[in-house]
Amino acid sequence: MLLTILVLDSVGAGELPDAEQFGDAGSHTLNHTLKAAPAALPNLAALGLAQVPTIETGPDTIPAVPAQGAYGRMREVSPGKDTSTGHWEFMGVQLQYPFQIFPDGFPPAVMDQFDAATGKGHLCNRPYSGTDVIRDFGPEHLTTGAPIVYTSGDSVFQIAAHEDVVPLDTLYAWCQAARDILQGEYAVARVIARPFRGEFPFERANEHRKDFSLVPPPTVLDAVKATGQAVVGIGKIPDIYAHRGFTEEIHTDDNADGIAKTLARMQQAAQDGTSGLIFTNLVDFDSKYGHRRDPAGYSACLAQLDAALPDLLAAVPEGGALIITSDHGNDPTWHGSDHTREHGLLLMHRAGWAGVNLGERATFADLGASVAEALGADWTGPGESFWTRPS
Repeated sequence: MLLTILVLDSVGAGELPDAEQFGDAGSHTLNHTLKAAPAALPNLAALGLAQVPTIETGPDTIPAVPAQGAYGRMREVSPGKDTSTGHWEFMGVQLQYPFQIFPDGFPPAVMDQFDAATGKGHLCNRPYSGTDVIRDFGPEHLTTGAPIVYTSGDSVFQIAAHEDVVPLDTLYAWCQAARDILQGEYAVARVIARPFRGEFPFERANEHRKDFSLVPPPTVLDAVKATGQAVVGIGKIPDIYAHRGFTEEIHTDDNADGIAKTLARMQQAAQDGTSGLIFTNLVDFDSKYGHRRDPAGYSACLAQLDAALPDLLAAVPEGGALIITSDHGNDPTWHGSDHTREHGLLLMHRAGWAGVNLGERATFADLGASVAEALGADWTGPGESFWTRPS
């Protein structure tokens, strides 16, 4: 048995019931993106996107066609709208309290330790857009060598540095030092290395980004690995789970690379009879277009995935499945530059499951429960599996 999960990072499917508490009432990443910048998504529509609740159909975007797969939406119950919260809940970890955020920047108790670790001081230390921060602080960084520290509406400590000024190994060492500092009352979900390159205006070196996550409690990934089956993390997936629960990790440079490497790993698995899970995150929707409030880029990214979908579906082995989901929203037409609190998309290609309505799932953890059931893993955590076909 081989399952492949494709996380379309930030491709939200409409506001959650509590979205108003997050300032996101009325957000809808998919609908608003395609309204602002129409793009044809016939393959996603045919898989089941046209049947997902609240999704607006149209001949130039999502044609209203019968579903050839299973479809639904998932509700996030953990308090948050960030990558770690969503992905952890996917695999059975429901948070009672949100990860720490620092809207006024990090306190001296954190920054004094960080400065001592780097010996360089720091620049910025407040919420900032990732592209704006290197524009505004990059020139001073080139002169001083001081790392640019910034955060956002998410629970992140981000360190930007020019690759010609700070070697990647040094930047990653600084991130690990920050990760060691940011525990307990100052714990953040992720410390993120954000290298950039070139002359002003600078360019982010996204292929060298690296995330340093808090270590999650035991997840479905650990349970699947314990069965002796493969657990393959592609893209930033292993970073999100602090590299726990994987038998193989595959780095990617962008969405196109992530799609290509997922397809190649699926084809390899079909040839050698690999059983287990391939788990991929496609981050460009979020990092390149959602946060930058670029609907045209977001739509083009959706069209790129849609064009690749037939090959991915053809690579699903007999008895296996391809599941497409999303971890939060990032409506590129919304105010600000942060994520939006939305339902996770849920589409599944599986033989004999055409037109199956998976409904409105009560928690993202239903995904992990389904993985555990499909792969025979011992899991007693939260979530209700949708692997058994509803009657």
